[in-house]
Amino acid sequence: MKTESKLEKILAAGHLAVTGECGPPRGANGDKVREKSKYLEGVVDAVNITDNQTAMVRMSSFAASVICKQEGLNPLLQMVTRDRNRLAMQADILGAYSLGIDTMLCLSGDHTKFGDHPMAANVHDIDSIQLIQMVKQMRDEGTFQGGAEIKAGAPKMFIGAAANPFADPFELRVMRLAKKINAGADFIQTQCIFNVPKFEQWMEGVCKMGLHKKTYIMAGVTPMKSVGAARFMQKRVPGMDVPQEIVDRMASVPKEEQAEEGVKICVETIERLKKVEGVSGFHIMAIEWEEKVEEICERAGLLPRPQV
Repeated sequence: MKTESKLEKILAAGHLAVTGECGPPRGANGDKVREKSKYLEGVVDAVNITDNQTAMVRMSSFAASVICKQEGLNPLLQMVTRDRNRLAMQADILGAYSLGIDTMLCLSGDHTKFGDHPMAANVHDIDSIQLIQMVKQMRDEGTFQGGAEIKAGAPKMFIGAAANPFADPFELRVMRLAKKINAGADFIQTQCIFNVPKFEQWMEGVCKMGLHKKTYIMAGVTPMKSVGAARFMQKRVPGMDVPQEIVDRMASVPKEEQAEEGVKICVETIERLKKVEGVSGFHIMAIEWEEKVEEICERAGLLPRPQV
């Protein structure tokens, strides 16, 4: 064991891990975080706290992680390189660990042109792979990236990274994953999976290189509320691969039944992905629909969660 992270303990014990997601509010009301966290308590092993997702200003992932920790959940602190230089990131890592946050996800972040401050500068002092390396160095070597010793306690973070099996060029996606693993990623969470055959093809490449033995890969899934949401993700969300048959299936049922159909597709996807070699768990991204996560886990046979 590299850390005291509950997520690491679940994965190391060979259980299928489950993580959820909590998007902080676009305001200072911490009760909004507490409301969402209640839906996930006892249902997931860790909760991703997003960091100004879609480049929109929100409550900081650090603060929302602390609130979730106070509510008894295990926060998974997301950190993007877009908004901070390496000094600020290292300071936040130390601060988060001092408050009992021991799991994080290293990301680049969406470009600011997609958000509500398109004029904002993209910092990107380092990229996501360098961020992974920096956190690993802090944890394993007890030094800051600049080389100075961390004298008051190294942050023992369980380090995560993201992977998109569907981005172009597809042929390079496995190599991109290998770079993140070599940099020190302990676990991987993938983009939302709707095109299961393409994901299976990606996993074949992952297993052929033996990467599934070097890290834990958590498959990302998302329940869709409507055919409108399916079409939006298909046409408007970069890096998303939503096959037309999924959109057609959502459109084939009455509007009032589309939410149930979206949940059914999500559960079916989980059941199929359980059989894919190298899949160590599931990251359920029920965006602003946290109340459905327990039902999805129940129907997919992922409850009760194991105790470690």
